[in-house]
Amino acid sequence: MTMTMTDPTLAPSILRNMRRKRRIALAIPAAIIAYLIYAAISFDIASLAQRARFDNAAILLSDFWSHKTHVTRDNRSGDVTIAIEGEGKGTYPQGMMPDWVTMADGVTTIDLGNGHVVTYDDAGARYVVPGYGTIDIRSEGGRPVMTAPEPIPDWISVAQNRIGVTTDAGRFSFSRSKVETFKYEPGWELFFFTLDSPFYGKSFVELVSLATVGERVDENRTNIGYMIGEFWTNRMWRHGDVAWAIFETMLMAFLGTFAAAIVALPLSFIAARNFMPLGIFRGTIRRVFDFVRGVDGLIWTIILSRAFGPGPMTGAIAIAITDAGSFGKTFSEALENIDEKQVEGIRSTGANATQRARFGVIPQLMPVILAQVLYYLESNTRSATIIGAIVGGGIGLLLTQAIITQKDWEEVAYYMVLIVLMVMAMDSFSGWLRRKLIKGE
Repeated sequence: MTMTMTDPTLAPSILRNMRRKRRIALAIPAAIIAYLIYAAISFDIASLAQRARFDNAAILLSDFWSHKTHVTRDNRSGDVTIAIEGEGKGTYPQGMMPDWVTMADGVTTIDLGNGHVVTYDDAGARYVVPGYGTIDIRSEGGRPVMTAPEPIPDWISVAQNRIGVTTDAGRFSFSRSKVETFKYEPGWELFFFTLDSPFYGKSFVELVSLATVGERVDENRTNIGYMIGEFWTNRMWRHGDVAWAIFETMLMAFLGTFAAAIVALPLSFIAARNFMPLGIFRGTIRRVFDFVRGVDGLIWTIILSRAFGPGPMTGAIAIAITDAGSFGKTFSEALENIDEKQVEGIRSTGANATQRARFGVIPQLMPVILAQVLYYLESNTRSATIIGAIVGGGIGLLLTQAIITQKDWEEVAYYMVLIVLMVMAMDSFSGWLRRKLIKGE
């Protein structure tokens, strides 16, 4: 029979440890809460919430999935132009206009739907808003003067030289130089064919009929070839340029990733302890790896763009430099953890150093190399988008240009969708390649 005796002197020590652990358990969440409070005060979260303009955010989101048509009247000449997104490439030609705009005897009538009607004439402009009344604006002394029911609601903005009205049906703006009405409609207009294309406005059935049995629109080419050409050279959406930009982005990621792997592989042998006994060489290469991967890829991009100028190749070099450090560290650590028995078996056959590396080391290292290279290739596809915006290449440049204009938000949405699809395609491709090369499936 065994008896367990408890030392009474241990009880105070155990209680102290329990109290200390309890204090630590309470102190950690308290410190986290205190830090979050400090961050909220430092970043002025309350003021940020007050400055938030959710109405502007709603307009931006609507711009992603819809388009707006501008009906503009020059107050000096009286000329009226109708243009999708206000661009010259989307301007309706003479004699062509949407069915909700009519022109007769110098009067332009715009039916925004649900009783919202805007009228332009020589005297000025009027906007009839159901449930509110008529907003009448005339130009006096070169400045817009408004007559509207009182009190003036907050969706009407009145300034010295501009009056703006924003409703659910559309937006209206009157300034000294022009009067403009925006009507929002769902969809990406002119995505397939522009207004000057012979295929614009035709239904899917009509297009299929023209492509198969219809008479040729142009005697020198087939209708389906003509359609593809009109789509590919679309001046509004630039599908051909976008396809080339996607190719440039993927090329940047591919060249940068594989160039980094090719450079890092031989250098990793020098950085591995079991292959380079001289510490000075090993330490030097490791510090080089630390340096190139310690500086962010965007910093290398800025430096290289000043040295070599803009272009996709500059972005590929920036990716290669950053990834060379990461690959070098990963490969050298994998080399230090190889099975030496396999190398000794190759050595026992009389193989030289190159043969031992080829048949004893590389087969063990290859799964790590392939897994890391394919993972970084997938990741660099996303990074190449941002790098392309800096060095002037790829889909990142087009995305930045569309954002800068502050009006082509449907194009921004288009490019974002393409970027997501590109990343998904690269993810599927790298996964398939990984299964083929590593698992042999």
